[in-house]
Amino acid sequence: MKKNLFLTMVLMCIFAQGLVFTACSSKDDEQTEAPAKEYFTLWNDCEALRTLKGYVEDVTNPDSKNFIPEEDRIATFDMDGTFVGELYPTYFEYNMLEYRALDDPTYKDQAPDDVREAAQNIRDFVREGKKLPDHFDMVHARAAAKAYAGMTIAEFHDYVLNYAKKPANGFKGMTYGESFYKPMLEVFNYLKANGFTYYVVSGSDRFICRALVESIGIEPNRVIGMDVCLSSNKQGENVGVDYTMGKEEYLVRTDSLIIKNLKTNKVRQISQEIGKIPVLSFGNSSGDQAMHNYCLSNKQYRTATFMLVADDDERDHADLAEGAKREAKWRENGYTVISMKNDFKTIYGYSVEKTKFDFE
Repeated sequence: MKKNLFLTMVLMCIFAQGLVFTACSSKDDEQTEAPAKEYFTLWNDCEALRTLKGYVEDVTNPDSKNFIPEEDRIATFDMDGTFVGELYPTYFEYNMLEYRALDDPTYKDQAPDDVREAAQNIRDFVREGKKLPDHFDMVHARAAAKAYAGMTIAEFHDYVLNYAKKPANGFKGMTYGESFYKPMLEVFNYLKANGFTYYVVSGSDRFICRALVESIGIEPNRVIGMDVCLSSNKQGENVGVDYTMGKEEYLVRTDSLIIKNLKTNKVRQISQEIGKIPVLSFGNSSGDQAMHNYCLSNKQYRTATFMLVADDDERDHADLAEGAKREAKWRENGYTVISMKNDFKTIYGYSVEKTKFDFE
């Protein structure tokens, strides 16, 4: 009898230990199965987001026929109007040139006539609604080359960052340097987590772009933009191939424009600097179409292109009629449209408010 009781007690202990072990194992399993990270907290459920996630999931799946190795997962992003706001209501570099030539006490009295005229064109466009001169992108580019000539790379970098600290006109609670589309920053994080390398390919000055995007962790060697010639401070009229820079010399900006990085020039620069055809491309304007079409020409891999449309006049300053025209055109061209109004829960962050422009 005692023997049977002893065996029964042993079996009960073993059974109880098994239950404890099973419970502990289940608990441990639950702890190790972390939920998938949610990258898109600032997006609504929308066609554009579903298209992007479906594309990335497909091309990063080793079992998919569309699998792309990490070294070829190249994405290109325009900057102004794609992940940085078009404020005041035009490009950051236009705003900065206006300030440089017309308001900066250290320079305005020295500004050449053509630089001052270009800056006044911008001011008249913004404040009075006057039309910009034809081919103003090139007018601005040449004027900007002159306006900052003689600055070292570090001096220009600091100049950009100091201007970026100014409150963004037409908004409360945001500086120019903080004017990122917050949902688009989530796209960068998502692509990075999925093995993509992304480049900024902008019509704006390369060194302006570098200064602006350093705060969001984009390295300077992944920025392509408008370029001016650089020169050693002691080089004088000597061409670089005939001049050997000394150890104590440094580079300065010159007034000689190399390239305005728009349209097919973007394709040229991507080919020369990246050396691979992108598989993903993001933009917002006609200046980005060539870059998108270059991406779509990639015959080796599945590709995708996205165009943002500025169609939100409640949280941002937008031309709704122009936005509607662009949306129709982008869809016709086969690009996926991102609607800032419908797809973004917030644009610049919940604490930022749109206000009237102040030109005092």
